[in-house]
Amino acid sequence: MVSKRFAFLVILRIVLLMLTLTALAFIFARTELFFNQIILLGVIILQVSELIRFITHTNRELAKLLMAIRYSDFSISFKGNKKGKSFKELQEAFVEIIEAFKKVSVEKEAQFRFLKVMVDNIKVGVIAIKEEYSIELINEGAQGLLKIGSPNYWKQFQQILPHFSQEISDMEDGEKRLLELNIKGERLQISAQVNRLKILNYRYTIITFQDIKSEIEQKEIEAWHKLIRILTHEIMNSVTPVTSLTETMLMLLQNEGKPLTLQELSEETLEDLRFSLKTIQKRSEGLLHFVDDYRSLTRIKSLELEEVETRGLLEEIVMLLKTEAEKDGIELHIKSPSHLFIDMDRKLIEQVLINLITNGRHATQGKPDGQISIKAYSDRDSKIIEITDNGNGIETAKLEQIFIPFYSTKEQGSGIGLSLSKQIMKKHKGDLSVKSEPGVGSTFYLTFRR
Repeated sequence: MVSKRFAFLVILRIVLLMLTLTALAFIFARTELFFNQIILLGVIILQVSELIRFITHTNRELAKLLMAIRYSDFSISFKGNKKGKSFKELQEAFVEIIEAFKKVSVEKEAQFRFLKVMVDNIKVGVIAIKEEYSIELINEGAQGLLKIGSPNYWKQFQQILPHFSQEISDMEDGEKRLLELNIKGERLQISAQVNRLKILNYRYTIITFQDIKSEIEQKEIEAWHKLIRILTHEIMNSVTPVTSLTETMLMLLQNEGKPLTLQELSEETLEDLRFSLKTIQKRSEGLLHFVDDYRSLTRIKSLELEEVETRGLLEEIVMLLKTEAEKDGIELHIKSPSHLFIDMDRKLIEQVLINLITNGRHATQGKPDGQISIKAYSDRDSKIIEITDNGNGIETAKLEQIFIPFYSTKEQGSGIGLSLSKQIMKKHKGDLSVKSEPGVGSTFYLTFRR
């Protein structure tokens, strides 16, 4: 309907223009009608201008609509019929488009406000950086933790907190890191994570962090309490019999509160004294051994990393332990590709493997078909060495405690080996984990992350 009416009005204007041109041509040669010629020429100019204005009106309105969308200016109006009824439906369509965009803009703003309120009310600090240039979002949690205002640009942030911003720049995508910061004299221990993503061809960096100082202090207190209980228990176990034997020895060397002379000491008394001294010596050595084990647990040397061919390493370990295993009737098996290499401190990992295989040998002792298999392979994001035995397994209740220092499932165990092995793997930025089923066996996993 609009297009038909538009075409009709265009044709009407062209017909009127043609009639005016014809009239001008008819009187063009008549000099006595000179003023009429000027008037008709003026009418022709007005008609051409009106035709051009009429035809280009739609383009101007469309350009106005696009510019309004481009700059999100939804205050513009297309209402009114001064241009004629032919443009009424078109104007209404433009108004609907503007209203739709206005609604979307309002909803987007409302969603952003809602998100901002939610982000501001969480205790985790959140900072969103666009193109490592402008700070799109910094919540109240971040401002409170870092004691800063609301900088608009990343360079401003770098000037305010150079150490923190440098640590963030050094972090890889998805990496978590524990940072120690000094903010206006207050020491903070912050757990930070960085995620980098691309949205609509813009690169964004999302930083999330929180102060975990209180949680760490609580865990440290709990760890100290646990350690003090263990140390007290072990030391008391050694000191109590030493104290008792010392009192016994003093009683043997006295008679009614007076010290005995050498002539009064019988062979039986001397033998008791020798036995007591030997016992004291053993308990003292046991206590020294315990202290030495504790010191080895807390003083792991720095790593000397090298690229190690896994199969060769496992073959050497098996050759070392094969004789002892055969004495117990246990078979050792290796499965590893020859091309698998792992960056490790060879000596420390050898110590871990020997400890785990030895534990597996003790777990399978007495079984007629005792077997320990050592398997190495590469996963998508890690390289893994498995040590599996078909021994007695570990009870579920004890499974979570086997990596605690000085905890042991064996009567004569010191509880140091697995704790030390766990720390060595943590030093390699990996992990030591276990799966076990009582009566079936256990599998320990040495995970080296790429």
